[in-house]
Amino acid sequence: MAEGNRQDFHQETGETLNTQRAAMRSLWGALDLPHSSLDRLEFCGGDELPSAFRVSDLAAAAIGAAALAVSELVGTMGRAPRVHVDRRRSALWFGWSIKPVGWDMPAAWDPIAGDYRTGDGWIRLHTNAPRHRAAALDVLGCKADRAAVAAAVETWAADALEAAVVAGGGCAAAMRDLEAWSAHPQGRAVEAEPLIALDHWGVNGDWNWQPQARRPLAGIKVLDLTRVLAGPVATRFLAGYGADVLRIDPPEWDEPGVIPEVTLGKRCARLDLDRSADRAIFERLLSESHILAHGYRPGALDALGYGEAKRREIAPNLVDVSLDAYGWTGPWKERRGFDSLVQMSSGIAARGMMWKRVDRPTPLPVQALDQATGYLMAATAVRGLTSRLRTGQVSRGRGSLARTAAELVRMGPAATTPVWENASGGDYAPSVEATDWGPARRTKAPALVENAPMQWERGASRLRSVAPAW
Repeated sequence: MAEGNRQDFHQETGETLNTQRAAMRSLWGALDLPHSSLDRLEFCGGDELPSAFRVSDLAAAAIGAAALAVSELVGTMGRAPRVHVDRRRSALWFGWSIKPVGWDMPAAWDPIAGDYRTGDGWIRLHTNAPRHRAAALDVLGCKADRAAVAAAVETWAADALEAAVVAGGGCAAAMRDLEAWSAHPQGRAVEAEPLIALDHWGVNGDWNWQPQARRPLAGIKVLDLTRVLAGPVATRFLAGYGADVLRIDPPEWDEPGVIPEVTLGKRCARLDLDRSADRAIFERLLSESHILAHGYRPGALDALGYGEAKRREIAPNLVDVSLDAYGWTGPWKERRGFDSLVQMSSGIAARGMMWKRVDRPTPLPVQALDQATGYLMAATAVRGLTSRLRTGQVSRGRGSLARTAAELVRMGPAATTPVWENASGGDYAPSVEATDWGPARRTKAPALVENAPMQWERGASRLRSVAPAW
């Protein structure tokens, strides 16, 4: 599924690819890997998503970083292969890669989620999770009706409503412009953070695993504790190169609007970490894992009894990769958040409104903060395996949606007039994917590591569909 071949990728040159390579150098530098490796990377395609920002550059660079990290890993055993990245397909994978055949994708958004005008500006309410929906409605004191919510929101100042919803356990973000975010304590904290925070330490014992040329991650066990959307994108990528990805969710969790998109190549199970029997299963799974991917806010895993010290006790040689929404320092480091909220907070939605000359928040054309952070997370995980093979060290890597937003803003405004057409028949791989919902097609692979095509061995599956076991 979604396999590519060399003939599909035709190198192009020009000003677009000059800006693309600048974006790639920045992201690759964050991984602390040799800049000489960039000589093995080629981009093709000149399509541009319509945006005030260089979203297509970010998409191709993030996917390119993950694919080039795979090439680096293969290079530990011999010659590192060349990598080819298609800008159009990268942008398509930043949207929706799946095309159902004879069935419909579940709704992606709760009916009352979205942007609302306040008494002094705009706010976005994120209500996809039932508890977040309940928190917003409780603060507003109204029924679950969009018109009623809009009327209630208009009586509030944006900052005050944001603070009240967050204090009540919900998720909301007032719209700020770029300048306001730069002056905000959290904006300043995020700006000072690295794009990817890397730590390394020594390991105990031997490790006999080696990458295979065609399936570089075969034999690697990835324990996936992530939710929508960045983390699942990361582990989907790892599965595409042969990793055994086991996703674990709590019993009550669901995200129906994205599950068919992000569970490609994975097995999905459930565990209740409030039950001692399930905790024992989890600890056994963790002890046998090579990579742990998690997207909990700072302190959340600690509250479950699985802080960093405990994780290292259970699995001392684990590559640990994680992300959060608003960064790892600053007053908002423990704040719940999602891509659409970070776009509102960080000035991206406000700048989009100016660019489009409209009177309401204008987000990016895709959830690019989630997607880019996910591919950077995947690159960090693969880089951890490379470090283990080359230096005998294991590593921890952390990123955030807010720091990715800062990186996109740093890239500057879109330099060209967008030329974009939505996905058509030729964008999809000819193979049919058997999902738990029915047959589907996938967009052709966005990148090719020569002799190691990106492909998945199982179709998308429902949550909690297998037993929690390797």
